[in-house]
Amino acid sequence: MLKSLGLIPLSNLKWFGPRSLAQTTRALCSGSSSAVKQTQFKSDKIAIMGESYDVDSCTNVTPRVTSKIGRRLHNQRNHPINLVRQRIQNYFYANFTNRSGNPLFAVFDNLSPVVTPYQNFDSLLVPFDHPSRSPTDTYYVNSKYMLRSHTSAHDEELMKMGFNTFLVVGDVYRRDEIDSSHYPAFHQMDGVKLFTEQEVFRRVKDAVGLTILEKGKRTDDKQELHTMDAAKLLEYDLKQTLIGLAFKLFGKDVQYRWVNCYFPFTHPSWELEIFYKDSWLEVLGCGILEQRILNNAGADSKVGWAFGLGVDRLAMAQYGIPDIRLLWSEDSRFLDQFDVENPDVPVVYKPISKHLPRINDMSFWITDSFVSSDFYDVVRSVGGDAVEKVTLVDTFTHAKTSRTSHCYSITYQHVERPISQEEVTEIHRRIATTAVIQLGIELR
Repeated sequence: MLKSLGLIPLSNLKWFGPRSLAQTTRALCSGSSSAVKQTQFKSDKIAIMGESYDVDSCTNVTPRVTSKIGRRLHNQRNHPINLVRQRIQNYFYANFTNRSGNPLFAVFDNLSPVVTPYQNFDSLLVPFDHPSRSPTDTYYVNSKYMLRSHTSAHDEELMKMGFNTFLVVGDVYRRDEIDSSHYPAFHQMDGVKLFTEQEVFRRVKDAVGLTILEKGKRTDDKQELHTMDAAKLLEYDLKQTLIGLAFKLFGKDVQYRWVNCYFPFTHPSWELEIFYKDSWLEVLGCGILEQRILNNAGADSKVGWAFGLGVDRLAMAQYGIPDIRLLWSEDSRFLDQFDVENPDVPVVYKPISKHLPRINDMSFWITDSFVSSDFYDVVRSVGGDAVEKVTLVDTFTHAKTSRTSHCYSITYQHVERPISQEEVTEIHRRIATTAVIQLGIELR
């Protein structure tokens, strides 16, 4: 799907200043069917990490989501997210050092998740018509600011500051479905490594006449601005680095494979998968950084690679955590299981709640502008972590009126405590009432 959208020419990016970018975002909002707007906030301002932001027609972030900002689980001692982050960071610290013996990779773990659409999308060459820009997929604070949907949003600014080799780890936010593996807030870690021409060919015995840049033809194996020599050496360095990381996390006997894929900001691009517990698990995405990104960052004489991974997914796989909601739990019965001095010590999660789920259905006639992500945000805002899963189980269109009805099955099961049918009934009622008011649906 991504590949069919293609990449926009760099010339299309240059004339967009901050004002016109905000106008572009407002146009996306006005054309969106997203209905979870500023109505959930009691004033015309949103406070996030000590900063105040105006609420406007683009605002679709909810109080439930903003309550997660500032938790910084990746920096919380003896938290599974932090343990995985430490293991990855230790791998890069141990294997990549400068001549003085100091770590080569700088680590940024305290950058604000509030960014501009330019940072999150345009600096990474994400097309203007890409679905990830839509308010149905992304949380917008207003027309000028948003919650980052990936930590790569900081890559350009860090390269402009002169950093050639760095890791960024932090919380990211996306509007998504509700189940055991999806949550509106999760964590990513991405890495970037830039090379000079001398560094690319440092291990080549006779590098006379070899260059990293050219004006050539774009192929499946390289970019139009990269020589084939540079592209293949970068690919080798990238893959060897990430195979080493997979061995660090999952053991040297783990089976792995590379899958060709597409990202707007790298080419060629790959996903690394490992065979884990009888199935293939996607570990990360990576590729050779688009030279246009480096050129925009003032690093036009260099080339580089980048990767990004989901820390939550790795933590759940490493420790056998069955539900992503547990990662946000403050229950000591959960957190104490990860109270270890050495992040490499094996930990197997022991369930803290074994209560049976309670399932209620909700059927309603939808409006022409209805999108499921709006309903999911209503469920999250009202039900919180008492909701385990929401599934669209039936769609019906009336033959005479042409009205469409959706039926959702909502599974209630708290990760920390039992939940009574009386409590479920009250939550279910409040979800229905809120959906009628905010989304304009009609209950059946």
